Amino acid sequence: MCCEAGRDVCFDEGGVAAAFAKRCDIAGGLYGAGHVSQVSQRYIIVMDLFDAWSSRGVRLRNRIAVSPMCEYSSEDGYANDWHLVHLGSRAAGGAALVIFEAAAVSPEGRITAHDLGIYRDGHVEKLRQIVNFVHGQEALAGMQLAHAGRKASMSRPWVEEHLATSAAGGWPDAVVGPSALAFSDSYAMPVALDADGIAKVRADFVAAARRSQEAGFDVLELHAAHGYLLHEFLSPLSNMRTDEYGGCFENRTRLVREVAADLRGIWQGPLFVRISATDWVDDQPSWTVDESVELSRILKGLGVDLMDVSSGGLVPGVKIPLGPGYQVPFAQRIREEAGIATGAVGLITDAAQADHIVRTGQADLVLLAREMLRDPYWPLHAARELGKEVRWPPQYLRAMR
Repeated sequence: MCCEAGRDVCFDEGGVAAAFAKRCDIAGGLYGAGHVSQVSQRYIIVMDLFDAWSSRGVRLRNRIAVSPMCEYSSEDGYANDWHLVHLGSRAAGGAALVIFEAAAVSPEGRITAHDLGIYRDGHVEKLRQIVNFVHGQEALAGMQLAHAGRKASMSRPWVEEHLATSAAGGWPDAVVGPSALAFSDSYAMPVALDADGIAKVRADFVAAARRSQEAGFDVLELHAAHGYLLHEFLSPLSNMRTDEYGGCFENRTRLVREVAADLRGIWQGPLFVRISATDWVDDQPSWTVDESVELSRILKGLGVDLMDVSSGGLVPGVKIPLGPGYQVPFAQRIREEAGIATGAVGLITDAAQADHIVRTGQADLVLLAREMLRDPYWPLHAARELGKEVRWPPQYLRAMR
């Protein structure tokens, strides 16, 4: 595969555009760090789903990651054997990166009383055990740090949605957000964070990152999507503030930028940020794809290595055009316009589909959620479907005969 130096698009020998390459004379940076294994003034090699990806000296054996999925199976934030089996089986199943479910950075930052947490030093021991098992399967472990904001103190999703009262182990009077604006009538009315409250949120994220280091995690992800606290600050639909954290784009993105910079200051490994690229609201001011591109560009300058691109979750009742890979175009646009690596997520179920996303440069990583619940060994099955030789756990080799 080759082209003339300086061409805007490179073509493989079959004439298919390699849309990921904006110019053929790119050396290093985004393309040299993972998606393109060899870059010169004449040649670019397209990567596929089972090629490695590296960032800050951390190497993923393929481009498949387990997306964070809340299990609502903890007590007081502690991981347990459910998490060991759940996450360990996906590591044994061939994923290169297993991102643990959203871990609350404070008790009041949990969605439910059964969320995973990383707000106590005591949480580290069991997390370290699970991380060690994941590493034993030649996979890497990621920790997603989260604060639920105004969507906190709720029931588990498999029971009828309702606010968890204090008697039921909830904390409705301690729910916080950027503004006193509830997600819906079923949710608590949040208390608007003051300066001290914002400072505490930042400190909680830093403390959680330090505990993640102690537990041995390889990758850290900051959760700023799906209508949780940091997303709430980003969107004018939930942020009605008139101080330096509200109003214009610079102010609404301030807390995300501050937390990302705080984490980068202490975390040496790859740092991801998950965002909702759009609120899916067009008839009033909301968080948009254009703003997601601009924020991603800024976060890259602050040392963020990859944007994990999802969408929605901020307000109820929106119409989302669900379909296979419906969020992938957002990841592609951010990758191309912000010049930062991206992860694609959302109704990615098929091996050929996932491989195509990587081959055509729409994203650097593919994150699977529900499909991994249905099939923990999806990567091994995908490799067979795509004709790739990959390592199976030796205990399972008889299944290959």
